Amino acid sequence: MTETAPEVNAAPAASPAAESFLHPERMMNRFDIRPGMIVADFGTGSGHFALAAARRVGERGKVYAIDIQKNVLSLIKSKAALEHLLQVEPIWADLELPQGSRLHEGSVDFVIISNILFQVTSKPAVLAEARRILKKGGTMAVLEWDATPFPAGPPQNLRMPKADVRRLAETLGFHTAGEFDAGSHHYGLLFTRP
Repeated sequence: MTETAPEVNAAPAASPAAESFLHPERMMNRFDIRPGMIVADFGTGSGHFALAAARRVGERGKVYAIDIQKNVLSLIKSKAALEHLLQVEPIWADLELPQGSRLHEGSVDFVIISNILFQVTSKPAVLAEARRILKKGGTMAVLEWDATPFPAGPPQNLRMPKADVRRLAETLGFHTAGEFDAGSHHYGLLFTRP
């Protein structure tokens, strides 16, 4: 995985438009993120999902905001400090490497993978890392661009179809737990680790 992602003509990551695009707070309801949970946000970007999860897990929980871009992690750290979200821990990591997150095996309740599969070379490695760190019975949410033409999204040839994500996750030992509405240009899938 390179330190810079393919160029996408989207709203700047820190803008209100970017935050509302996938509605992080609404997604937390769909994900059933609760107080005390441990959450990992893979490819956290501007941290909208990580910060929304941190508000839900509270002081007894933990949110790992993981990204390969160091500059975004500094911004997340600042945003979390402004909101007194001490449970957010930014981690600089390459999720395509074995044990890339550096988190302990079976230590996380929930993994969020949002809009990163189109950017990575080794999609199996990213999903395998999610499975490795999830507790038994833990959940992984995948939100990715669907095939709907939209100029702000990545090129069609980089998007990973929903059926391919499901097939890959099941090959890696996940059970499909369902789908959820992720907006007009994305799909959402939930998987559990048996």
